[in-house]
Amino acid sequence: MMNIHKVIKNNELYLYQNGILIYKKWLATGESKVFDLMAYNKYTLVSFNEIEYENSNSLILVQAELELKPTNDGGRKSGIISGFRPNHVFEYKQNQMLQTFIGDINFSEWPTIEPGEKKNVKVRFLDFPLLHPYLNLGQVWHIHEGERVIGKAKILAFYDSDKEREQFPSKSIDQL
Repeated sequence: MMNIHKVIKNNELYLYQNGILIYKKWLATGESKVFDLMAYNKYTLVSFNEIEYENSNSLILVQAELELKPTNDGGRKSGIISGFRPNHVFEYKQNQMLQTFIGDINFSEWPTIEPGEKKNVKVRFLDFPLLHPYLNLGQVWHIHEGERVIGKAKILAFYDSDKEREQFPSKSIDQL
């Protein structure tokens, strides 16, 4: 069983396997370095059942600019509330979604974000190896409800793993 520990600190993603640094990505530039190719390949190819995460609440926290499409352009008829969990799509192939990622959109400054509005929000993604190539400052992705595109978002900043987690606690379903 692999023991994986991930840390985001100072706009850098560090990936440790069994206590040894195997991968580093500079999130501001998108550049990365693999320190142990065999270990990194094993990490990217195994199933979640074979990985034991040290930081079990493995989330990637980003600040993003969210823009919801206006209703008359195919957007929602109503706004979204904090905790909204759409499908996040970073790439398409022949007009088909290649992969969707799980994440929720959070904000406390407004009761809702309405169609046609653009706001800065916090997004929590479940950490998944296939998400890592898209973790770049300025990266734009599409917000979906099923097959329908309802908006887009752009990464503005990354939150350090430990420091921001206390300021950005997860909510249980009972608290929503």
